Amino acid sequence: MPKSRIRKKADYTPPPAKAAQAIKLTNRSWVAPVMLAMFLIGLAWIVVFYVTGGSLPIDALDNWNIVVGFGFIAAGFAVSTQWK
Repeated sequence: MPKSRIRKKADYTPPPAKAAQAIKLTNRSWVAPVMLAMFLIGLAWIVVFYVTGGSLPIDALDNWNIVVGFGFIAAGFAVSTQWK
């Protein structure tokens, strides 16, 4: 009986390692001050509206001044999503 051929298997070679890439961090130092400023402006707007009995900050807006104050607070939360 003839002898079968022996197949030589190649040794396992792991895939080449990926080179580490530098993480690019952008300068986001403006986010925290702007976020806090928006929160404080919104809070101050609502407090001034209630303390003055509705005559300030803008008399023509009437009860919509509350919406404006909450709008500033919502904008602060929107800016906070940029914080890293």
